[in-house]
Amino acid sequence: MSKTGKRLRFYKLKKIISIVGARPQFIKAAVVSRELRKSYNEVMVHTGQHYDYNMSDIFFEELDIPKPEYNLGISGGSHGKMTGEMLIALEEVLLKENPDLVVLYGDTNSTLAGALAAVKLHIPVVHVESGNRFGTLESPEEVNRILTDHCSNLLLCCTESAKKFLELEGLGKQSFVVGDPMYDAFLFYSDKVGDKRPERLVGLDGTPIDDLPDNFYYLTCHRQENTDKLEHLTGILSAMEALDDKCIYPVHPRNQGKVIELINQHKYENIIFCNPVGYMMSIFMVKHCKKIVTDSGGLQREAFFAKKPCVTVLDFVVWPETMTGNCNQLCKPNKTDILLKLDSEVEFPSEQPFGDGHSAKLIVNKINELIK
Repeated sequence: MSKTGKRLRFYKLKKIISIVGARPQFIKAAVVSRELRKSYNEVMVHTGQHYDYNMSDIFFEELDIPKPEYNLGISGGSHGKMTGEMLIALEEVLLKENPDLVVLYGDTNSTLAGALAAVKLHIPVVHVESGNRFGTLESPEEVNRILTDHCSNLLLCCTESAKKFLELEGLGKQSFVVGDPMYDAFLFYSDKVGDKRPERLVGLDGTPIDDLPDNFYYLTCHRQENTDKLEHLTGILSAMEALDDKCIYPVHPRNQGKVIELINQHKYENIIFCNPVGYMMSIFMVKHCKKIVTDSGGLQREAFFAKKPCVTVLDFVVWPETMTGNCNQLCKPNKTDILLKLDSEVEFPSEQPFGDGHSAKLIVNKINELIK
């Protein structure tokens, strides 16, 4: 009873489980979780898909979000093995926690495993960054995204083009354009980083790299279609070696062995190879580099946000909005094509197609409508 004699009523917050596992998901979760936890009891589950310290733990520290309540520690192995182990472990968590809703991000094995575990337990699923289509089932991410979209109750799109893909698949009624939480994060954290370098680079042999060149290119390369074949990786690195300024390449753990093999063969002098960097350092390099070469869907967007020319080493368009005015160009994994595209004239559009930087609030508003 209160002092006035009226009986107090206590409301139990509805529970939402957010599932993350790979670097871009941590970044999106940082801005969305900040809004979710104002109204819900959020339980974050980290599958462990990215297991290196620089690829996971540091994000929770840098981005100032609570560490996950669960870390399943599942990484490595084939797609089937990893996804299967995640499915088993996530089902156990869902049965224990009994959430009202599951929130998923992007297109990783963690995303697909979360979707399958939740839908089979009849738990509503929200898919953030839904609707993107590469146009080829040869990409594991394409398979993950399509299956997750068709398991979801609420599809939240970054752009109008993504929503149109969902409409073509008969999913228009549950799809909504909310903008891109990656843009929210980029605006917030790029302002926080400023011009101060947030961390020191560390070479693949563990040696600190104290000095960064004033002018440099930024390379990331991790997709299996570019790293599983040595000739593809060789072509990409040959282009970087021929650039007019140094190239900085943080090497993903999955292909460090092959990169070291090529370093020993070719004795590169124009490429600074280093261990993976944290998100804040990556933002710093996006802001200060000349141009970007990548096969990352996330970095393509960050290049576009920062108005830095980008060449994407893929056969398919991930974000059509970035392709205008040669801002982002597809290329083959060979020296000639990469250098040709890097030399193109670029013109950035005046309007931002990824929202206004407040997508997290729109995402939570749509969740409110779903489970109110």
